[in-house]
Amino acid sequence: MTRNDIWQNLDQPWDIIVVGGGITGAGILREGVRLGLKVLLVEQNDFAYGTSSKSSKLVHGGLRYLKEGKIGLTWASVQERERLQQAAPGLVEPLGFLYALFKGDNQWRERWMMEAGLSLYDMLAVQWSHRHYNPREVWLLAPHLDNQQLAGAFQYSDAQTDDVRLVLRVLREAVAAGGTAVNYASVRQLIREEEQVVGVVVRDEVSGREMALHGRVVINATGAWVDGLRQMVGAEAKMRPLRGSHLVFAQWRFPVAQAIAFAHPLDGRPVMIYPWEGVTLVGTTDVDHHESLSREPAITADEVAYLMAAVEAHFPRLGLGLEDVIATFAGVRPVIDTGQSDPSKESRDHVVWQEHGLLTVTGGKLTTFRLIALDALAAVRQIWPEMPEPAEDAPAFDPVQVELPRQLLPEVRRRLLGRYGAEAAEVVAAAQSPAELEAIPHTPTLWAEVRWAARAEGVVHLEDLLLRRVRLGLLLPHGGAQWHDQLRGIVQGELGWDDGRWQAEWAAYLARWRTYYSLPPREAIPNWRAWLAEKAAPPAVPEVAAEPSRTKAVAGVLLGAAVLSLASYWLLRRK
Repeated sequence: MTRNDIWQNLDQPWDIIVVGGGITGAGILREGVRLGLKVLLVEQNDFAYGTSSKSSKLVHGGLRYLKEGKIGLTWASVQERERLQQAAPGLVEPLGFLYALFKGDNQWRERWMMEAGLSLYDMLAVQWSHRHYNPREVWLLAPHLDNQQLAGAFQYSDAQTDDVRLVLRVLREAVAAGGTAVNYASVRQLIREEEQVVGVVVRDEVSGREMALHGRVVINATGAWVDGLRQMVGAEAKMRPLRGSHLVFAQWRFPVAQAIAFAHPLDGRPVMIYPWEGVTLVGTTDVDHHESLSREPAITADEVAYLMAAVEAHFPRLGLGLEDVIATFAGVRPVIDTGQSDPSKESRDHVVWQEHGLLTVTGGKLTTFRLIALDALAAVRQIWPEMPEPAEDAPAFDPVQVELPRQLLPEVRRRLLGRYGAEAAEVVAAAQSPAELEAIPHTPTLWAEVRWAARAEGVVHLEDLLLRRVRLGLLLPHGGAQWHDQLRGIVQGELGWDDGRWQAEWAAYLARWRTYYSLPPREAIPNWRAWLAEKAAPPAVPEVAAEPSRTKAVAGVLLGAAVLSLASYWLLRRK
């Protein structure tokens, strides 16, 4: 269906109207369609425009949550991680982690806590994948990691994904099953009858037309932006937007074979350096986002210096500088404000609120999107008892039963099948020459994927394609500007743009990339080497010190839980 076709069919009664086109909204659309419901999803920007395109790209079980005593949340996350890996190989892939330990007063306590925590982490996943390595063994696994102060490292397993492609696969399978999703459709007003929300007034941000739509239930799944709709029904603001920022390096310049995690030398917060899509990511920060949520977030000068300090401290031999950063990105996390002084201590669990008929779901993790969707639909049944009950054991994705040409390398076939599911064969068939089945240099992305995205994936602006459908804006220097002619040759014809439209879109894309996906002015970036020399934390990222009594208590809980899990596992295996 064309965009105009979709709008022509919107004026009908809906069972559920979902506002928000990130992973949470996409999951609700998918699970609602499974039940045979008429479900509409509207997104005011592009699909996955917000947090779901700017996450750390990790599908993880939440090892850090064990330290906070949240064993239930970790168990659910670990189970979903395993489920997603099995359901979508090529989209959700295993990622090895090295957690480096350094010499110091607390090194033995930290090792003991990591051993206890990882033992429990593995038991929750019904596996045993972690191992401790001595400094010499770590040097063989990560030869660029400075080993002068290294005390050893733990290796364990998690997973990663392309967060946007995860959203798009869920969305497109939902649409193929009968759902409706439209981007650049903003909610201007909530429709209320007897103080209860019964619909929305939606504006097409492309044409300017508005339409009143009615539904049995309206779900607010706009992530960090949920307070905007909630305040339309007089609810009090509850969100605390937190910004997480990343640096992107070319992998040849910053080579790592697996993720390497460690405590930041300035304040002890976790930092990760890991491979993704042919580049190396460094992240993440965790600071209050005080900018307007109507403006796309960008990394700050202090955050750049903070992340570069971590790189400098533990990878000094690589001699990395700002000139090696090819891109940046920053996302705002949907976190509920509980009044914690330290942003990192705020809960990452999800919540569901019902206020005057408006159902709001927010918080949570990329990994647990399916569980969040099921919780949201369970809350819908409280408003609409006749609604069918969701099936908790339904597959996360549709099974893929297509064959791809054997001339493609096995890893390319796996990647395409994971990212595009049943549409993978159509992606390959879209190629207009053998050259379009080759990867764009320095990326794993095929030229055929660019053509398919422009043709079939709801692209409205060039940035939708280059920052989200394919990730060239993150993977290539200067946003991929060196490939202007090749991109124009594919995209302009597929989207039917004249020369004037192409030039305007290209200029707008480069302007957005420079503003939000590149470094701030270099003269504004603090001297991170001076920070390290003084061992003083930057003012924008306050130091966090663990309380000794709390640390001991958590360690005891972790060790006890690990022992109990090991005993239970051993008994089950004997039976």
